[in-house]
Amino acid sequence: MKNILVPVGSSKNALSHLQYAVDFARAAGARLYVVQIYNIYSKAGAMIKIDDILERESLLFLKELISQVDTKGVDIVAKTFKGTLIETLEVVSASLDIELIVLEPRISSTKSEVFLGKTSGKIIKQTKIPALIVPEGCKFTPIETILFALKSAIIKKGDALNPLKILKKDFSAKVNLLLVKTPYYNPGDFELNADLKELVTMVMESENGTTFQGVLEHYKENDPDMLCVVRRKRGFFNKLWEKNVILKKDFHSTNLPVLVLKELK
Repeated sequence: MKNILVPVGSSKNALSHLQYAVDFARAAGARLYVVQIYNIYSKAGAMIKIDDILERESLLFLKELISQVDTKGVDIVAKTFKGTLIETLEVVSASLDIELIVLEPRISSTKSEVFLGKTSGKIIKQTKIPALIVPEGCKFTPIETILFALKSAIIKKGDALNPLKILKKDFSAKVNLLLVKTPYYNPGDFELNADLKELVTMVMESENGTTFQGVLEHYKENDPDMLCVVRRKRGFFNKLWEKNVILKKDFHSTNLPVLVLKELK
């Protein structure tokens, strides 16, 4: 893996999250881009341009945060950008050739019952960039087993599996595939193409109401170091598509890093 993006906000977990990202990047041999995105504010109907001030303060904040982590020789680049969150992330990721965004669940939310806050929820919901959601306070450990949950193994986008392939190679990890037969199952959904067959170590099948329920049933026995799911409008994070916030009580797996791939079809 070459380039990883870490958006930084004002959460109390920012320092711990950045340390995880540094450790992850070191193990993956990647460069780390630590970024903060700001916008222009208006007051009493008049636009007050404070670009220079915001840029300077944001950059100082990032550099101070980076100074507090053990960089372990990782190439870290601090950058600030002006613009709206989603559009800016898409442009920045394309221009910097970003392969993965490492997200903390709550970039700015302070509510302890929230798993994904509004900002992280928007990034997962509205971008097509592969993302790794890292639980709060999580310390990096080598990734040995990845549980990959799918309701359909039909793949139409050739590069959709690339992040998973890269992580498997970088960490010499095994990928256990869980195929979940839901009420929306179609003939052919469980047929693996050559690319997927080569990627996975073991294949399991389950019959559940949702992919999420299938994961709850099987992830403990697999004891994975990472969960991998696919970004779909009616997929694993079903509640996430209804609103940007998702609560811990609706997720149940708040101690496991979750890799979210872009849609396969």
